[in-house]
Amino acid sequence: MKVVILCGGKGTRSYPFTEYFPKPMMPICGTPVLVHLMRIYARQGFHQFVLSAGHRREILEDYFARGFHDWSIEIVDTGSDADTGDRIRRCADVVSDTFFATYGDGLGNVDLRRLLAFHQASGGAATVTSVPLRSQYGTVVADAAGRVAQFVEKPLIREHRINAGFFVFNRHAFDAWDGHNLEVEVLPHLARRHLLFEYQHNGFWKSMDTSKDQQELEALLRSGAAVWTGVPGAHVETELTPAAHRVSMSSMRTEAR
Repeated sequence: MKVVILCGGKGTRSYPFTEYFPKPMMPICGTPVLVHLMRIYARQGFHQFVLSAGHRREILEDYFARGFHDWSIEIVDTGSDADTGDRIRRCADVVSDTFFATYGDGLGNVDLRRLLAFHQASGGAATVTSVPLRSQYGTVVADAAGRVAQFVEKPLIREHRINAGFFVFNRHAFDAWDGHNLEVEVLPHLARRHLLFEYQHNGFWKSMDTSKDQQELEALLRSGAAVWTGVPGAHVETELTPAAHRVSMSSMRTEAR
């Protein structure tokens, strides 16, 4: 199976780094987040990568020309201004009948073989991995009288879930592909046709959108708490929900990548 990784967006929230580099080349302790992501797949037996490139494509070409001999890496120029749905669609000629796809900036200890098994059992054309929403703010917990009991820093809001990437697609999903933006157009269209399913992951996941995110991921790696560096086992807490209608389109990440 091949793994398509979206690497072509301009990543405006990561400026000024992205003026000169593709966003997935932002380093975590000296190694691009893209390579950390590729290792997640490689550790679980998936070594064939298709990098859907655009903005600063030449940086990717130069970096991977150095040799990653245990991996097959194909860089596809999908255009500097292409949207996320277009970037996957333009890789259609080089992907396998069933393939993974994901964003180039999100790390998680997703059990990819369980994800794949769920996708195959669902009978759908596409599967999106969801994770609980983490608040960007701390919350206040008080009793009925208004007496503050505690402050909770950036809690997980488990009743709301967001799109974490880590997709699986069948080739025939392209027959129902409609629109340019993956999150706003393509996935909602697949859901309306009952072709999209949700795989719920409740383990670690974090995207690297800003320099603050970068610092937090580097702190995890230095402290030995970077759980994305291991191979997930059966102990990973994951809920399987084979119901297409449960995908929340209002929670999709929408920044072009």
